[in-house]
Amino acid sequence: MDRRPALRAGYCAVLALVALAASSIWAAAPQAAVRIHPQRWPQLAPALPPDPQLEARIGALLERMTPAQKAAQLVQADIGSIAPDDLRHYFLGSVLNGGNSSPRDDKLAPASEWLALADRFYDASCGTPADPRVPVLWGTDAVHGHNNIPGATIFPHNIGLGAARDPELIRRIGEITALEVRVTGLDWAFSPTVAVARDARWGRTYESYAEDPQLVREYAAALVEGLQGTAGTPAFLDAAHVLATPKHFLGDGGTGGKDQGDNLASERELRDIDSAGYQAALAAGAQIVMASYSSWHGRKMHGNEALLTAVLKGRMGFDGFVIGDWNGHAQLPGCTAVSCPPAVNAGLDMLMAPDGWKELQQNLAAQVVSGAIPESRLADAVRRILRVKLRAHLLTEGRPSARPYAGHYELLGSAEHRAVARRAVRESLVLLKNRNHLLPLAPQQHVLVAGDGADSLAKQSGGWTINWQGTEPNQDFPHGETIYAGIARQVKAAGGSAQLSLTGEFHTRPDVAIVVFGENPYAEFAGDVPTLEYSPADKHDLALLRRLRAQDVPVVAVFLSGRPLWVNAELNAADSFVAAWLPGPEGGGIADVLLRRPDGAVRYDFSGRLPFSWPATPRPPAVDGRPGEAPLFPYGYGLTYEDDGYLRALPEGAGAQRIGR
Repeated sequence: MDRRPALRAGYCAVLALVALAASSIWAAAPQAAVRIHPQRWPQLAPALPPDPQLEARIGALLERMTPAQKAAQLVQADIGSIAPDDLRHYFLGSVLNGGNSSPRDDKLAPASEWLALADRFYDASCGTPADPRVPVLWGTDAVHGHNNIPGATIFPHNIGLGAARDPELIRRIGEITALEVRVTGLDWAFSPTVAVARDARWGRTYESYAEDPQLVREYAAALVEGLQGTAGTPAFLDAAHVLATPKHFLGDGGTGGKDQGDNLASERELRDIDSAGYQAALAAGAQIVMASYSSWHGRKMHGNEALLTAVLKGRMGFDGFVIGDWNGHAQLPGCTAVSCPPAVNAGLDMLMAPDGWKELQQNLAAQVVSGAIPESRLADAVRRILRVKLRAHLLTEGRPSARPYAGHYELLGSAEHRAVARRAVRESLVLLKNRNHLLPLAPQQHVLVAGDGADSLAKQSGGWTINWQGTEPNQDFPHGETIYAGIARQVKAAGGSAQLSLTGEFHTRPDVAIVVFGENPYAEFAGDVPTLEYSPADKHDLALLRRLRAQDVPVVAVFLSGRPLWVNAELNAADSFVAAWLPGPEGGGIADVLLRRPDGAVRYDFSGRLPFSWPATPRPPAVDGRPGEAPLFPYGYGLTYEDDGYLRALPEGAGAQRIGR
């Protein structure tokens, strides 16, 4: 999702469903010979059984709503462009805070201001006793914790969680995230991302759990259950849970490494690979699905009726609502940010219109009157939105601040929650090389900690952390611990010493050097790269590794990245090499694994396994048995301390051979 309110925005009828599902629906431009066959897709039943009483309540609400009020339910505005009082006149269905949006436009606003603003939006949207209305939903990009709130618990990004291979951990992360979102009075998390990324040049690879659709399937179900509670139980969408949003439907992980690109996979691959996470998320009770910016064979997903309506709502039995991405509807032919009947007619139920919301609402109402949007389509969209709001108890649970966990700020970044995040860091680490069993290190040594990632919480945490691109300084992380700080604390407690030198300079010769380096933070298309070569224009990290090795200092490389990258030269220059992904601000979790206990025992062994194949050259490796180059390390690779960590010298040009286990 594009989340840039302060920056340039980058970011058929329901009665025909049965007939559509039984027929072949064109999914690309009329001249293209590619189409969707809904009958070939899995036929799923809704996770929740039909509820006549609920549907009667929805019908009663619809009867008292004016056409303008119905049209407004289809609109979501960003809090950077709407004031709470606007909702007294414009009856929008939802608001969101984008990655750069916050109360008073202050990215460091305390949690209490978020809750107060949630109350103001809620109060304004409820109308008056004489004219009651449907309250507004507030959605937020809680993609690795409640990551817009300074001091909230931040977890490793999804790529690291994929390395952990631990669905129960994912479920617990969902529970914690939901609770912390509830503390601030919000209702809805825009997660999980269930893309099956197959080309790591894509700038959103770190939002994908793995290249394996089966792992994505398992994690999608686990996180949805963690966020929402288990469907069919009293905990489902209770006061401790929030609405989940599997995204981005469909195929954003298969666009050849280009954000908002074109997925050219076959229908079978789209069904069996790209939709795996959605099938699991829907079975777990997901109530909202977000459409993708991407295309399938040239047709934008925001306007793909075959997939949004015939497949998702028809074959897959989805009875919640589909939301668009940040002005994603504006990318459809003939559409603008403030006018897009084709998106609604294709199956989009709510349009994310961050700054054009007022004109969009007016146009939607006029387009229903003109017949550009059928009244039946409007009624279906509003019914779906109301169904989700009622299931989430929005009409009965009262003001955000009156809900059970609201205002319990001690839960934000609590010790218990951060302990889970630290566990996730430990489980996410993947050991790729360990010459002469250098690791684990005795903590009584003199340890040099070097590299520009050693003392940078932003670099550890990546994009979508406090702001959209994740560029905040250390002081903006109230509970954060850098990798250096975590190492130094354990080393000093054991009687050793630790020195921080980002450039690797020292006066007292170290017994060992830990060099922390990697990608700078990015999000979405800002992270797209033409090749998988790490830092092609600047080799200062490599020079640092080589200089330390030339001084006969044993070197442990800790590599921070949102994807696997071609680092043959860096692998050669290090004695041990750890893929740490984007672990977040719990730097102590890395020290837990690298360092022995003071008595010499192993504290924690490596258990992480590669969630993506590691490239042998700057070109993406073959995935799913397709033609292409063999990876250097295959999917699932990862050493433990007992393994022989020897790695032969690798060619520092194209053409390395595959490493197996």
